[in-house]
Amino acid sequence: MASLSVAIAFGVRLLLVLLFLPFSALDKILNFRGAVGQARQAVHATAPAVALIVIGLCVEIGMSLCILTGTADRAAAFVLAGYCGVTALLWKQFWVPGDFWAGGKGRELFWDFLKNFALAGGFLLITFGTGAGTVQDFLADPLGSTHPYAIAGRARP
Repeated sequence: MASLSVAIAFGVRLLLVLLFLPFSALDKILNFRGAVGQARQAVHATAPAVALIVIGLCVEIGMSLCILTGTADRAAAFVLAGYCGVTALLWKQFWVPGDFWAGGKGRELFWDFLKNFALAGGFLLITFGTGAGTVQDFLADPLGSTHPYAIAGRARP
């Protein structure tokens, strides 16, 4: 039963980072020029585009690994929540095309925008937990771990 609990805990975390660790990061590596081109469109500048992609790669890989291993997972989840918010605002600007009600690109971007914020909510659950006491735990030790794979020795009623 303990191994099933650990597998489920790992699986839930894997689902949260699945978008970043293997897919988005790998896409940025294999299609670096295309990723830089997208970043240039979003920030309307040349120099910071490469830096943004490299920073994004570091965040996606590093923070995802921290969440999977439980190493400073609260802080890593907090960073990824912010990353989701920033990328939604920079790359999912549904208001720009002006065709939201016509069902065009703006509507597609809107759903991606919302998905980014929903994903940020999942990361914030790792960061802060689900109650006031767990928020205090994070504030007291932001670099601490939630110890996601520890099995509590509780007696069953």
